[in-house]
Amino acid sequence: MIRSRKHYWLGIISAAALVLGLTIPTTKPLAQSGGNPGVIPPNAKPYGRSYGEWSAKFSQWAFNLPVEGHPFLGCPEPADAGQSGPVWFLAAGPAECSGAVPVGKALFFPLANTDCSTLEDPPFHGDTEAEQLSCAKFWADHIVEASLFCEIDGAPATDLAVYRAVSPQFAFTAPTPWVFGAVGGQGTAVVDGYSLMLSPLSKGAHTIHFGGAFHFSVADGDPFDADFGFDTTHHLTVGQ
Repeated sequence: MIRSRKHYWLGIISAAALVLGLTIPTTKPLAQSGGNPGVIPPNAKPYGRSYGEWSAKFSQWAFNLPVEGHPFLGCPEPADAGQSGPVWFLAAGPAECSGAVPVGKALFFPLANTDCSTLEDPPFHGDTEAEQLSCAKFWADHIVEASLFCEIDGAPATDLAVYRAVSPQFAFTAPTPWVFGAVGGQGTAVVDGYSLMLSPLSKGAHTIHFGGAFHFSVADGDPFDADFGFDTTHHLTVGQ
């Protein structure tokens, strides 16, 4: 997501000549994955929500932001980008960013994902929940599981394929223009893909490096050939 994910994909699609008709915080320690210290297990419900529900919250946050200073298009200004509550979101947009995070905030971010909504143009458009689910699944099925990666202060997380989650359909309100279109308004969407949530980091400097890749092949029955990936680094200062 060097640029907006959708703008990047649409550029690839055009080049390939494709045509396709925060809740109350808990005081209890968050559970962690045995193989990935500091990473919340995919079947957990941190702060009362599943991974799929947090994916919806992430997208509602992102869709609501103005285009100017949007974290999908560059490092957010201000750094908090309108965030609040016990969980803060890291955008998989710019190649590299630096920012401050308050002490005690869990971090949620997509390794690679996609959404389809009522406000977007094809091939990311869906009028009904069923259409949005099918659309998001098509794109997410082309994420290469072996390409997924996340390093937390240099330590790699493993078994990332188990972190795929589908959101419930959710409503959102987008400004005009918004990050995925010229005209905003009231919409609904579904998200599918791979995300992680980290327990609150210790005070001090941390580096989160993550991403993944998509693969499309005419030989495999896809409507076009394309390979592209996203690689994001966040240099975070916790508590300052």
